[in-house]
Amino acid sequence: MPSSSQWKTMTLPLAIVLFEGLILVMEVESSLLSAMDRINQLPGQPQVSFEQYSGYVTVDDKKQRALFYYFVEAEIDPPSKPLVLWLNGGPGCSSLGVGAFSENGPFRPSGKVLVRNGYSWNREANILYLETPIGVGFSYSTDSSSYVAVNDKITGMDNLVFLHRWFAKFPQYRNRSLFITGESYAGHYVPQLAELIIQFNKKDKLFNLKGIALGNPVLEFATDFNSRAEFFWSHGLISDSTYKLFTSTCNYSRYVSEYYRGSVSPTCSRVMSLIRIETSRYVDKYDVTLDVCISSVLSQSKVLTPQQVAETVDVCVEDETVSYLNRRDVQNALHARLIGVKRWLVCSNILDYELLDLEIPTISIVGKLIKSGIPVLVYSGDQDSVIPLIGSRTLVHGLAEEIGLKTTVPYRVWFAGMQVGGWTQVNDDVLSFATIRGASHEAPFSQPERSLVLFKAFLEGRPLPEAF
Repeated sequence: MPSSSQWKTMTLPLAIVLFEGLILVMEVESSLLSAMDRINQLPGQPQVSFEQYSGYVTVDDKKQRALFYYFVEAEIDPPSKPLVLWLNGGPGCSSLGVGAFSENGPFRPSGKVLVRNGYSWNREANILYLETPIGVGFSYSTDSSSYVAVNDKITGMDNLVFLHRWFAKFPQYRNRSLFITGESYAGHYVPQLAELIIQFNKKDKLFNLKGIALGNPVLEFATDFNSRAEFFWSHGLISDSTYKLFTSTCNYSRYVSEYYRGSVSPTCSRVMSLIRIETSRYVDKYDVTLDVCISSVLSQSKVLTPQQVAETVDVCVEDETVSYLNRRDVQNALHARLIGVKRWLVCSNILDYELLDLEIPTISIVGKLIKSGIPVLVYSGDQDSVIPLIGSRTLVHGLAEEIGLKTTVPYRVWFAGMQVGGWTQVNDDVLSFATIRGASHEAPFSQPERSLVLFKAFLEGRPLPEAF
């Protein structure tokens, strides 16, 4: 298999051709392997009727690069339900620890036991959580060079190889409707993987891709990051004078760009210092209305806020998750192992990601997907100041105008239960935008019921409820 540096430099068509050359190797895997990955029961888990699986899929045999997955079948009638791949962002944060155990999975840690999540997304679909890229969570390589200079292209190809080999383990899902979802930096991962799938399907239609959903996603660096100034100011987190500096002297995209290039200007340093003081380390930037867990120091999107102490969205469940997934009995039940690290972490401390990839827009890829007939949903928790709804809405509106889409559902409220769940607009039934009222950067955690209503409508391809 090509090395990381080779993946980095090759063109997309060439990468697809080389990938196709791996198919014969992949096909030697059989569905019998899925039985080896079946989870009998997780420690402290309540009784459930659905099956769970977890384990590894090797994406590079030579360097033993393996991605870890956790798969939960639908609660009711799994054969009739679609397959949904969920990816968390960072880059470098765990879909197992964040997505599955904090957001939309069937369980959440509570002390030494797991409690049911009544709004788990496996009520509507079979959900596949992937710890990607290599070096995240339980995913590993026996060659430490695999953690260096990892970029979007490498991650995308690894994810494609993973999916192909996973289907070899679970052949009953090969022709199932496939949806790819995720949040934050998955605004890069998801569209890029979908684009690779479309390229691959031109020669060998393996993937039945039906749509993608992106939560509080990074789609266009400058627009997304610079919308923070307006969000901070409009929510009372910064003063008028600091807002003026933030929009005229040094905006956020300039600061982040300078930071990742290793030379932050004195001007930007002064402005960011003012912002840190005024917004306070005791306000959660991922949900400005949520209390913080004082003991937590990790954050799912830590890379997106350099030089800041960012509390977690989840009030202390992150600590519970770290404790739970570092138990030996839990790791044994998950068929997981620690290689190259001493502890499982929410976000990787060994991954060296090409952070300047952050500046490469993916909104154009979203446009290509729509032109290929793939429906796209962009949704925003409206209390997130890290990737605010302001930037996402601007980008979706601009894309709709650019490719000539017409509004089919005018901007309006939608309902979950008897309350307003948020606001939505749909363009030609292929490009949708929705806010989730009262939700954080990790929307399914802070507003689980509203997020499930949105998820169900997305899968069914219908507008969000306009009445209760």
